[in-house]
Amino acid sequence: MASILIKSATIVNEGKQYVSDILLKNGFIEKIAPSIDTVVGQEINAQGLHLLPGCIDDQVHFREPGLTYKGDLASESAAAVAGGITSFMEMPNTVPNTLTQELLENKYQLAVQKSLANYSFYMGISNDNLEEVLKTDQQNVCGVKVFMGSSTGNMLVDNPKTLERLFAESPMLIAAHCEDEATIKSNLNHYKQLLGENIPVRLHPKIRSTEACYLSSLMAVELAKKNGTRLHVLHISTAKEVSLFKSELPLADKKVTAEACVHHLWFSDEDYEAKGNLIKWNPAIKTTTDRNAILQAVLDGHIDVIATDHAPHTSEEKVKPYLDAPSGGPLVQHALPALLEMVHQKKLSLEQVVEKTAHNPAICFQVEKRGFVREGFWADLVLVDLNSPWKVSKKNILYKCGWSPFEGQTFQSKITHTIVSGNLVWADGKLQSERTGKRLSFER
Repeated sequence: MASILIKSATIVNEGKQYVSDILLKNGFIEKIAPSIDTVVGQEINAQGLHLLPGCIDDQVHFREPGLTYKGDLASESAAAVAGGITSFMEMPNTVPNTLTQELLENKYQLAVQKSLANYSFYMGISNDNLEEVLKTDQQNVCGVKVFMGSSTGNMLVDNPKTLERLFAESPMLIAAHCEDEATIKSNLNHYKQLLGENIPVRLHPKIRSTEACYLSSLMAVELAKKNGTRLHVLHISTAKEVSLFKSELPLADKKVTAEACVHHLWFSDEDYEAKGNLIKWNPAIKTTTDRNAILQAVLDGHIDVIATDHAPHTSEEKVKPYLDAPSGGPLVQHALPALLEMVHQKKLSLEQVVEKTAHNPAICFQVEKRGFVREGFWADLVLVDLNSPWKVSKKNILYKCGWSPFEGQTFQSKITHTIVSGNLVWADGKLQSERTGKRLSFER
């Protein structure tokens, strides 16, 4: 692995910005100093560029195995590194669902061969595989994923005894998708009686409602508090849920944490008319009031992490009628540019973007030696030009599905270089390497 010297970068790290050189050797950050003069395999002139720790995305669906017509580990990790995401944690609702240790390890073996980014995979839980879940090695696996609401296959956990035992017995982080199934079914039946099968997508947030989200999140938080469980609630979509996560504790001491997703920070229900099913996600994108409350909770430290919930589907699937179109969309290539756009809009600071996408995921999941620009840490780094406008179009989308809800959007900031575990994988608008990322490890 060639050594790399990055010259005159404006480093954004741990609440500060400063200009420095940075030397990378054998995959790690060897030295950070105002001026480094040494012979290296590769030198990058970063004058005028900002250097950030690579994003750690704690929620993606890369669709392999079983759904690779939508996306796969190679295509979606390529899109991720193009978007400045150097590590990801991938969900268990692939086909077959990741419900055994053997199926979990199979995914890791695929990633060894295919993933350009660093990787970890969640163990999945169903109503009847708890003993298998409890075998999971928490030093080598990011967490257990529980769907407390609609999901793919046999992964809706609605047995109270299973949930109680999971929260009581799991030694590792539980990541939860929280939407109350009974509430959703009742809402859906109501609109079917009114409108038949011709329900418009703008009613998606009425069907997958605020109350559905709040009831489920409340149950998860109460279970966690009762049992002292390490709980991480994914993709908060409502203002009402924010109250469940208010805490003055330092992040490292929190037992209950929460995540916001880029689409819930960017879009609102006013966008359904133009975007339709392209922004049909679960939980649903809701009102501008909800969007503003989520952003405020991010700023206040009540929501700890920003992620993507990258979940590609084909265009053919997305143009189906509302009831037939699947929920989810691709985001990893455009999440960081969208957040940097929010920096231009004065909604976030660069330091806050770094905190929520790199530092805090590393702290939440106790990721070993990643998420910060520090000597001795893995070199997962992103260089960005904050003033290099570009427009999202079919020709520059790397997702296998070939579309983005951001198509037509001009972003002011461009990712110029992405370095994964010391290896330059993205520069000059194209992939630079076929070297795969590393399996994440956890200090637990």
